[in-house]
Amino acid sequence: MTASADLIPAEQARTLAGLFLERVRRTPNGVAYVQFDRMAEQWVETSWAEMAAEVGRWQAALRGEGLAPGDRVALQMANRREWACFDLAALGLGLVTVPLYTNDRPGNLQHILEDAGVRVLLVETGQQLAELAPIAETVARLVRVLVLEPGEEAAPIAATAVADWLPGHPERPVDRVDDGGALATIVYTSGTTGPPKGVMLSHRNILWNAEAVLSCIQAFPSDRFLSFLPLSHTLERTGGQFLPMMAGAAVAYTRSIPQLAEDLTIVRPTVMIAVPRIFERVHARIRDKLTQGPAIARWLFQAALAVGWRRFEHAQGRRGWSPDLLLAPLLDRLVGSKVRARLGGRLRITVSGGAPLAGDVARFFIGLGIPLVQGYGLTEASPVISVSPLEDNIPESVGPPLPSVELRVAAQDELLVRSPGVMQGYWGHPQASAAAVDRDGWLHTGDQVRWDGRHLFITGRLKELIVLSNGRKVPPGDLELAIGLDPLFAQTLVIGEGKPFLAALVVLDPDAYARLAAEQGLDPDLAAVRQDAHLESILRKRIAARLEHFPGHAKITRVAVVERPWSIEDGTMTPTMKLKRTLILTHYQDEVERLYAGHV
Repeated sequence: MTASADLIPAEQARTLAGLFLERVRRTPNGVAYVQFDRMAEQWVETSWAEMAAEVGRWQAALRGEGLAPGDRVALQMANRREWACFDLAALGLGLVTVPLYTNDRPGNLQHILEDAGVRVLLVETGQQLAELAPIAETVARLVRVLVLEPGEEAAPIAATAVADWLPGHPERPVDRVDDGGALATIVYTSGTTGPPKGVMLSHRNILWNAEAVLSCIQAFPSDRFLSFLPLSHTLERTGGQFLPMMAGAAVAYTRSIPQLAEDLTIVRPTVMIAVPRIFERVHARIRDKLTQGPAIARWLFQAALAVGWRRFEHAQGRRGWSPDLLLAPLLDRLVGSKVRARLGGRLRITVSGGAPLAGDVARFFIGLGIPLVQGYGLTEASPVISVSPLEDNIPESVGPPLPSVELRVAAQDELLVRSPGVMQGYWGHPQASAAAVDRDGWLHTGDQVRWDGRHLFITGRLKELIVLSNGRKVPPGDLELAIGLDPLFAQTLVIGEGKPFLAALVVLDPDAYARLAAEQGLDPDLAAVRQDAHLESILRKRIAARLEHFPGHAKITRVAVVERPWSIEDGTMTPTMKLKRTLILTHYQDEVERLYAGHV
């Protein structure tokens, strides 16, 4: 940390609301948030002093609900200033925030609301309210449903517009939490079996994590963070809300993912935290454009990448000087600077986390002069465990561990972690908590690693858990069991590791397919229609019906029919009838590539 930073130590903040109040005290006129006002059609800045007045209003309204410290309140909104207002107001009153994904399935949301015993629920739009109506009325402890933008349609359930609920005058915010170890939030995350479990994180967990990250990657009051990962994701909550607050930096909320490219050039962020999916999209878009352009443009681009990468390696101290580096300024001006301008032109650091980023994609951006590092973490660790500093950046690595993080490589190369960020446990699941965090405080991550004494490399996963390129985690076994309840599907393998969506390789039951073919007018010879679009559409609908009660991100987007069953005899199954996923994926590599062709 440098003297130019205006960092609030975790010890001084004590709580998350205390962090906010101290930031207001230090820099009341500093820019806290930047948001697009759709009514005024312009970007609006909000100062810390203005945020304090708003948070005070939200607190006053929450106090009127008769809630007690420890009561749970939930919100389902896209990233915006009001998300922070509700969260900070609740935290200051000792309430526990339960963030919900905006695109989650009603059944999943119902489980969370009931499991957490949510008392107050805030949704963003009248449409969301309509979707939640059938389940909100069944949640026993729910006393108030709030809607930020109700719209003109009649509310399907008894709900209160936020504008009518908030007092009309500013209020002074307070922090009523005395102990930083108090529960601050319950974040529901999908496990390998059963419904999602609520990860319990304290004020101290999150404060420690933000401060530890800032000891590896600096942030300053002059920084502007771009917020577009969902705030229901702990990476964005810690790294995109509380970390900037600790450093006095501003946060700008994007309008939407489709408008991200335009927002980058308007907001011109200096810091961006993203999942691999974002970088993969940009990488693919640039590559696709190059293939359509002249050969000289492709040659120039490749030269810029090669020299840019060599310059990076030289700066890292891993390669000596080369005469090629004399071309670096010219190539950067012709190629790299133009790409960086599309990203706003001011990025000081970009962090990829939530899922593995392919090494070639990382080298692509680094070669273009974009300072990109990888990090690693789990919701159960608040969430960051390791991150690469700019001066010690190995793209294939997820970096050294944060200060005060202890690592241990256990049996089968499983990573065990112990730190002040490790969760308090799973809400209402003492047995699962004990299995995840042992008596000595070691969090069993389930991830397989290679550890060279400084840098951490993720090599695999003990539990069969698919991590999509957007960071969402999906247990394939649960989906496969559900799909198998349909007699049409004799065998199913769900795939999607590092991909933008889930797909499935399926073996169809011959008799069930014969009936389906007769009903749908399909060729009875399955081999002749394995890649038929109409058949795939039918299979997707059948699968969707079986996955109706799974989270929204657990959707099968593409399906490929495999010509013969997997068996012990051909080596694709173990003697205990378990599928050998790696072997099957290798055998059907061409089929997998077809499913994801044109999608990165």
